[in-house]
Amino acid sequence: MSSTMHKSPPNKSQKLIVQKFGGSSMGSIERIQNVARRAVKTASEGHQVVVVVSAMQGETDRLLKLAAGVSSRPADREIDVLLATGEQVSIALLALAIRELGFQARSFLGHQVEIRTDSMHGSARIRSIKADPVHECLQNGEIVVIAGFQGVDQHGNITTLGRGGSDLSAVAMAAALKADACEIYSDVDGIYTTDPNVYAKARKIPRIGSEEMLELASLGAKVLQTRSVEFALKYKVTLHCRSSFSDGEGSWVVPEMSGLEGAEMKGLEGAVVTAVSCDKNIAKLTIVGMADKPGAAARLFAPMADAGINIDVIIQNPPENGRTDVTFTVPRNAADRAVALIEGLQDELGFVRCSLDKRLAKVSVVGAGMVSQPGVAQRTFAALGDAGINIVLVSTSEIKISCVVEDQFADAAVRVLHDKFELEKT
Repeated sequence: MSSTMHKSPPNKSQKLIVQKFGGSSMGSIERIQNVARRAVKTASEGHQVVVVVSAMQGETDRLLKLAAGVSSRPADREIDVLLATGEQVSIALLALAIRELGFQARSFLGHQVEIRTDSMHGSARIRSIKADPVHECLQNGEIVVIAGFQGVDQHGNITTLGRGGSDLSAVAMAAALKADACEIYSDVDGIYTTDPNVYAKARKIPRIGSEEMLELASLGAKVLQTRSVEFALKYKVTLHCRSSFSDGEGSWVVPEMSGLEGAEMKGLEGAVVTAVSCDKNIAKLTIVGMADKPGAAARLFAPMADAGINIDVIIQNPPENGRTDVTFTVPRNAADRAVALIEGLQDELGFVRCSLDKRLAKVSVVGAGMVSQPGVAQRTFAALGDAGINIVLVSTSEIKISCVVEDQFADAAVRVLHDKFELEKT
């Protein structure tokens, strides 16, 4: 270790960079040292550096297993207290590793930089960030290391932001600091036209608009947490998705496009569809013979909203003899809870039965160019039809078309649509 601690050198083109490293990037001492070298390299180039990290790979699951071993009904508050220790270990080790390379570093827990959240333990939402301690450290030339995934509510209770919450922590910190960019490091080197594990023809996308990325994240793409992309879109944070294990440029997620590039993003001169995504965590519920009367649908969905179960595609058949059928999708891992809640309303709503199908997946085409180009839906449906893939449900927006299909055909549907819109081409 150097006998003197270095500060970031002055640089007329100095930028403030937030770097986020997930559990796979922090999975061992060697990988933590690799993260330290990356942070130091950026600081050596004259930039101010804030690093947000997750717990070491597998640590959160280990802590949850410990909790299950002592309690069959662990309290959400105590689970958050427990899980927050994973990031505390990570930030301390990383700060020590950076100091070993001769640079100044200081670590902060979520409550120390006052990432203020609501009190929804396990899935808290960020209300505000008091970044004064971070600014002070940066002015002193220190590399700042912050625990992702965690915050504190108005009563001083530790809260956590849900799975993938470190992405949200990093983007929120970048917004609060008005950072020039937020680099999201993981074990993949960018955003692809589809999952490369599903189709070898998948191509890395150099730049993508925030709105398209938000659709992809919400439709099953695993590169970025959906809430983090929402935050980036709202506060105009530029994201750079990169690999922890290579120096190559990744994929940029930008809030706005301009000039020719903007025209291409809108499909005026470029591709209509940007990517194909697939979500296999899908289940379909059908409420058969529900009374067709005002307020019935609101009463049907109220318990699920209260339970935090997201409803996606909804279709209601035209009423017949005062009765109607309502079909909708929920996450597969919440389907049994949804059925139990609905069956509790059977006497009140007077429906005949509730049927459940968990053997489904949702395949979606996404692209800003769809706004100005007719015929995308027809091409999508025709491609799946020609491949003998039946469409169970359809959902659309200005920049996406989602088709619910049997899960056994999900990967084939991805490949068919990727070929149909020639996404392997630059």
